Amino acid sequence: MNKRLLPVLGLMLLCSFFAAEQLRAQETGWEIRASQIDPANYYGITVANGMVGLVTSHEPLRVSDTVLNGIYDHYGRGRTSNILRVFNFAGMELNIDEQFITAREVSNMRQRLDMRRAFAETTFDVGNKASVRYTIRALRNLPFTSMIELEVTALQNITMRAASRIEAPAHLRDVRQFYQEVDRPHVNIPIMTSVAQSPTGRHTVAAASTFLFSEEQRPHLVHEDWDHDMHRVHFTKELRAGETYRFTVLSSVIGTEHVSDPHNEAERLSLFAMLEGRDRLITRHEREWERLWESDIIIEGNLRDQIDVRSALYHLYSFAREGTAYSLSPMGLSGLGYNGHVFWDTELWMYPPLLMLQPEIAKSLIRYRFERMEAARQKAFMNGFRGVMFPWESNDTGEEATPVWALSGPFQHHITAVVGIAFWNYFRVTQDMDFLREMGWPLLREVAEFWVSRVDEGENGAFHIINVMAADEWAENVDDNAFTNGAAISALRFATQAAELLGETPDPKWMEIANGLPILQFPDGTTREHATYEGELIKQADVNLLSFPLDIIRDPDQIRKDLEYYIPRVGDGPAMTHSVFATLYARLGEERRAYELFHRAYRPNELPPFGVIAEDAGGTNPYFATGAGGMLQTVLSGFGGLEMTDTGIMQLDTPLPREWRSLTITGVGPKRETFTNNR
Repeated sequence: MNKRLLPVLGLMLLCSFFAAEQLRAQETGWEIRASQIDPANYYGITVANGMVGLVTSHEPLRVSDTVLNGIYDHYGRGRTSNILRVFNFAGMELNIDEQFITAREVSNMRQRLDMRRAFAETTFDVGNKASVRYTIRALRNLPFTSMIELEVTALQNITMRAASRIEAPAHLRDVRQFYQEVDRPHVNIPIMTSVAQSPTGRHTVAAASTFLFSEEQRPHLVHEDWDHDMHRVHFTKELRAGETYRFTVLSSVIGTEHVSDPHNEAERLSLFAMLEGRDRLITRHEREWERLWESDIIIEGNLRDQIDVRSALYHLYSFAREGTAYSLSPMGLSGLGYNGHVFWDTELWMYPPLLMLQPEIAKSLIRYRFERMEAARQKAFMNGFRGVMFPWESNDTGEEATPVWALSGPFQHHITAVVGIAFWNYFRVTQDMDFLREMGWPLLREVAEFWVSRVDEGENGAFHIINVMAADEWAENVDDNAFTNGAAISALRFATQAAELLGETPDPKWMEIANGLPILQFPDGTTREHATYEGELIKQADVNLLSFPLDIIRDPDQIRKDLEYYIPRVGDGPAMTHSVFATLYARLGEERRAYELFHRAYRPNELPPFGVIAEDAGGTNPYFATGAGGMLQTVLSGFGGLEMTDTGIMQLDTPLPREWRSLTITGVGPKRETFTNNR
């Protein structure tokens, strides 16, 4: 055999191996692939670890966004705070034989997300000279650290020049750039660092990168200050045909929200990661994700549905983490949508699946609220109420962050009840009496006090909640909104139960109000959305939430009557609305209608090339984690029949779609139980 063909044949075998591995991953529902990369119609997928979010780009060696959780400032989006978009440290540069590589110079570009091992990979060819693999990981084991890898396989003898860069977005100010090499007896560690102030100077943020190479002797590194917003480290390497060379960047980004000295801490974290070594980092990252995936949803019989559901679960797992007091915004860590603020979307839509499958992550989400109770108490005071009044849009401080032009800030009061319900549900699932005593009861008591001060007393023992924005946000300044009243009723009842469990004396006014708040009806018995509602179009689910998740309306005929009335009035609606309808039909035993609505909740909202979901059909604001939460509730509580009760998670008898042979839900609740539903 011609020896010159051996490297090429070896490469062909390697490519065949990777292709087979990718096919197996796709067939088992663990991979999302994109082979048609259209720059004009591209919506990236997010790699995140609950603290740092990296969003893929249509450019071959780039990410489009880097988002850091928990840190906010005012910039470029009106007078309200925004989650901070920070240094882009994941960008690479590549020259081959003096040709700078951009999207125009590449062919056969493919991207894939491996959900099981939580990395995104881009591969492409550079003419007949090289094949390239670019991989990004937000390391689950190191919350502020990411791993970016560039792997080049020469198809002929080439000279390559590779570079790692750190870029500052325009809104960061007073950018400072540093480069040093830390000399140790057996290793010389290069560190490239950028430090800047957030737009108003409220925070300092820092990113630091260090490097690993696929050989003991690292190449000669050259540092360049390209301009005041970007600097880079590059090296040159000669490769022979068939040779593969890998270059690994370990980058940490952190701010004064997290530590007092982000400059030094970013460098320490990157040094730690570098000395851990590539293989150990990947092993520990994958071990953390393996632990998360012990709580999984397995659908037999429909690969497309399996991938869709697992994608939703992957995103919720990616956007939050245990051991923090950070919550989830509607867009998670996928970008700047909704300013990264925290809404009712968390507690009503995204929190329940996490509570069932990852109670410790769920605890982080409610700890976010608990640690901001003082701000909620102050908001209640400023509005003339008692107890706690949670903001419609919340940021790091827990103060109201809704833009002034939006009436949801002053009037969407149901969020306070929803937060209380979330705390009670955590106790229901975990049966953790210490939690109930230390966090649940103190919050529920204050929520109940808010509603006592918020209601108006009517005649004959009746109470009313006047002048609110409904859960249907097109209904402004209305009275006795169905969901607001229902949520208040639930919160008052749960506060009473919590008091009795702990041997406390509940205020009798709580149950008096809960029993006196009306759920209005039309003359034909259909539940009426609010006191002046006359059948107009609505934005999203409201009345139907009384049946699920509130479980206030239980009669099947009433549930069906309300569904048939409100579904035609909601139009397309945001993604989570049809998930509620789907869940209710599943629990009514009407799996065909449920399955249709299950798909209607998210498939019209999918965007290329990864199928990330937007808030609305035709929308362009992915990734809408609220919709993912709603869709997962349809699977868990609809087709899976799981229900949170006062004694823990129970399973109802609900039918599966005909397209599924079985549904298995693993790692449920603190006991890590498995529930199945078979045809």
